[in-house]
Amino acid sequence: MECRRCPRLVEWRERVAREKVRRFITEEYWGRPVPAFGAPEAALIVIGLAPAAHGGNRTGRIFTGDRSGDWLYEALHECGFASRPVSLSRDDGLVLRDCLVTAAVRCAPPDNRPLPVEYDNCREYLVRELELAKKTRVVVALGQVAFRSYLQIRKKSRGPLISTKFGFHHGGEWRLPEGIVLISSYHPSQQNTQTGKLNRAMFHSIFRRAREIIE
Repeated sequence: MECRRCPRLVEWRERVAREKVRRFITEEYWGRPVPAFGAPEAALIVIGLAPAAHGGNRTGRIFTGDRSGDWLYEALHECGFASRPVSLSRDDGLVLRDCLVTAAVRCAPPDNRPLPVEYDNCREYLVRELELAKKTRVVVALGQVAFRSYLQIRKKSRGPLISTKFGFHHGGEWRLPEGIVLISSYHPSQQNTQTGKLNRAMFHSIFRRAREIIE
């Protein structure tokens, strides 16, 4: 996957890959758009915000090599969606089971904040994945941005949604017209986990609920 539509993101992802940080100084950074991880025929789709500068932008795999990924894959493993509870690199042997992990934006943004035009430029990649996902039962949106991105795509591609009460909150659950269940969760960012806004029990409950629905 190669894309240079967003000059700001291209400049940032490549600069981070060149300059690195001390703890990863000997590693070769990915420094390109980060693809989804998993299979499109999965029953569970997890949507995040964007790759972390020294996480996915370094390793080349979404939610891999950073604290957010530690939380995510631990929860996925506990609920049977991942073969291992940790995700260190794209060749570490981790396998997802009936799960696809993706993001609203594929390049690491400065300060973890993509611009509206960057969401627009990147949207087609998520649209394609959702179109290929014929067996989706549950969509988990990590954070308000991923939540809104998913609903915007659904509205444009499949027409108005039955419910207009899609207020983001942790543990929100909505059954969409064709039976897909949308679950909203706080993002496992350090801003949320270190302040106690999100704890492990809260986060793991999201994926236990996803497992219950799928089964």
